[in-house]
Amino acid sequence: MKRNPKVLSIVLAGGEGTRLMPLTRDRAKPAVPFGGVFRLIDFPLSNLVNSDFRHIIVLTQYKSHSLDRHISQVWRFSSLLGNYVSPVPAQQRLGKHWYLGSADAIYQTINIIEDVKPDIVVIVGADHVYRMDFQQMVESHIESGAEFTVAGIRQPISQSNQFGVINTDPNHPGLITHFEEKPATTQGLPDDPSMMLASMGNYVANTDALFDALRKDEKAKDTKHDMGGDIAPYFASRGEAGVYDFTTNEIPGSTEKDHAYWRDVGTIKQFYDAHMDLIAYVPEFNLYNTDWPIYTYSGSLPPAKFVHAGRDRLGHATDSIISPGVIISGGEVHHSVISPNVRIHSWSQIVDSILFNNVTINRRARVYKAILDKNVVLTENATVGIDTERDLERGFTVTAEGITVVPKGTIVTD
Repeated sequence: MKRNPKVLSIVLAGGEGTRLMPLTRDRAKPAVPFGGVFRLIDFPLSNLVNSDFRHIIVLTQYKSHSLDRHISQVWRFSSLLGNYVSPVPAQQRLGKHWYLGSADAIYQTINIIEDVKPDIVVIVGADHVYRMDFQQMVESHIESGAEFTVAGIRQPISQSNQFGVINTDPNHPGLITHFEEKPATTQGLPDDPSMMLASMGNYVANTDALFDALRKDEKAKDTKHDMGGDIAPYFASRGEAGVYDFTTNEIPGSTEKDHAYWRDVGTIKQFYDAHMDLIAYVPEFNLYNTDWPIYTYSGSLPPAKFVHAGRDRLGHATDSIISPGVIISGGEVHHSVISPNVRIHSWSQIVDSILFNNVTINRRARVYKAILDKNVVLTENATVGIDTERDLERGFTVTAEGITVVPKGTIVTD
């Protein structure tokens, strides 16, 4: 493999996101807003661009309109240098069916890869929050001599049914001997039995070897056509799969606190917890690292505004992220993430919550430990997250952890 290979990046953004309902009722999971002004797709795309990989295709499928619109409006490169981020919808090129799995999604776009003629294909998911220099992973892949490399990170063994689990050769820790997708149980690591080595869903593959594996998978009968469930085990069984230790990835501007931060946000609890990480006193994930920025565009909005400074009516926010265009008019916000163009009126309270764009909180309304999707309106004295039975009666989602989710466009009355 040459030292400066031609690289094509593929972002798998076709997931339905059923575990994030109702946030994915009207949008694809990668299009779900995150951190006030971003969408989930902005994280993998920013990582690829910061890694100087700027030939990128994004494979979409479910409810992709808002995702396609975001990519076309935000991720536009000058064509002068041949750089691009191109959304590619499911096209049924190889039969009258949609993507059968992540491996099938790549196989159905194999004509695009053939046109680009890359030496290496970088494949990443679109629903994780992290920073990663993929250039370092590609260099490690080349040095290892592997045909296929999986990015790995330590996770609690109790979560084995949520991840692909990686077993390595004790004498050659960079070589994968066995890969199993979401097993019910697994063995812990030799140096820490409570932890396992989990797949991050990011892969680097030599193009020819990837093509061969995808063609065999397409003809196989006992397959789910999945990168983690079928392609990674295929390479592991042949002794051709390596693992890249994510903890060795060095990001400019990172701190000891957020080094090697990575979160799966596939459930409401995970999504909520990742937001709470952002607003910690010393954040678990630092959005303010300008040496490795997360790119997006949130519109030409004015700065946030706080009005009313009376003793009994003080517009203020503490331990929170407040986005552009927000007006807090005599209301109180604590330990929350507020997205653009939100209006919070007098004597209202927002605590431990996430508010998406264009939410309106009218006077004396209260919101506790909740996620309000776009364009939700709380009328005067309305509450969310106070009375669980009442919230369930109104059709809201309430998780086992007590997180209440209000769907897009809902008007909540007293």
